[in-house]
Amino acid sequence: MIRYALKCDRGHAFESWFKSAEAFDALRGAGHVNCAVCGSASVDKAVMAPRVSSARDAAATAEAEAARNAKAAEVKAALAQMRKHVETHSTYVGGNFAREARAMHLGDAPERAIHGEAKPDEAKALIEDGVPVMPLPFLPKSKVN
Repeated sequence: MIRYALKCDRGHAFESWFKSAEAFDALRGAGHVNCAVCGSASVDKAVMAPRVSSARDAAATAEAEAARNAKAAEVKAALAQMRKHVETHSTYVGGNFAREARAMHLGDAPERAIHGEAKPDEAKALIEDGVPVMPLPFLPKSKVN
C-alpha cells in the first residue's frame, strides 16, 4: 500500500491510499480518483515529504507497545479475578442455563446465583421475557482447553 498526498484543480488537498503507483495511475486514468472535498476528477499527486523512521520513532513505538502490554496484563488480571468470583459465588449449570434461569424467574425453582451457557436464540428469548441475565466476558473452562 502507498499513501499519496493529492490535490485537485480547485486547490483542495487530501490524502488517499492505493495498492501501488500503477493502481493509482490506472484508477486516475479511468476517472475513478475524485477530490474528497468537491468531487473534481482532475486530481494530481502533490509534493510530499517521505516518511523516515528515526531512533525517536522506535523509542516511541517501544514505549507505546509497553503501555499496551501493561494495559493488556491489567485487563487479563481483572478478567481472571472476575472469573474466580463468578465460579466461587455461583453454580455452573452448563447448557441448562436458559432452563434454570427461566425456572427461577417463574418461581418454579429456588433463586440462586448461576452461570452457564445458552445459545444465542435462548439468550434473546430470556431477555425478551424479562429474565435478568448478562453475558460473561470469558468462556467456560470446559471450552477453553
